[in-house]
Amino acid sequence: MNKTIQLQDLGNKDYKTTWEYQEELFKEIVDLKIRNRREELNLPTPNYFLFVQHPHVYTLGKSGDLSNLLLSEEQLEAKGATFYKINRGGDITYHGPGQIVGYPILDLENFFTDIHKYLRLLEEVIILTLAEYGIISGRSVGETGVWLGAGTPFARKICAMGVRASRWVTMHGFALNVNADLGYFDNIIPCGIRGKAVTSLQVELGVEKVDEEEVKSKILQHFKNLFEAEIIS
Repeated sequence: MNKTIQLQDLGNKDYKTTWEYQEELFKEIVDLKIRNRREELNLPTPNYFLFVQHPHVYTLGKSGDLSNLLLSEEQLEAKGATFYKINRGGDITYHGPGQIVGYPILDLENFFTDIHKYLRLLEEVIILTLAEYGIISGRSVGETGVWLGAGTPFARKICAMGVRASRWVTMHGFALNVNADLGYFDNIIPCGIRGKAVTSLQVELGVEKVDEEEVKSKILQHFKNLFEAEIIS
């Protein structure tokens, strides 16, 4: 079992380009697993963790409802945003500047074979990170992601999640609103959930700007601890 994870910070990168890169890494791992089984080998499979920020983009999961996008093609173009229907779980979400996006591409057979546990640990990484800023967050029953005020009239989502897994290999991941322009969420029904707001770390702390590199560092530390992994760059 290889619990080493290779960290790559891609900076600001186009969504489609990043998606294609994820697919390459995903295929590399799956192909190696198939080869191991076919040839009775035991070659270690790699694991990756990608940090990235995307230009304004809306993405719709494979089971999502297109009606949750409230913009026409012309309106998307006017806002400088793009749209993709993709192969992760979940409904519609937004990515953009000021949002920390993390894509763990892991062979879960190096860690544990439990998708439910994987999602709960991803949520826990964010919950523990937010706690370092004095923000109490948690889960909302039946709704993947991280919320503030879950179960109250003031429930608001701070981190969306959607993953794909095949042969125990994961891709896609989480999007944490740090300094994001929340106005872009007004153009969708986020995650297909009506009547619930979104928020950001910047808004909750009431500051001009949050240090995103510091947030990423905290995320990695909690990810490393919860997955009992070694992260290398």
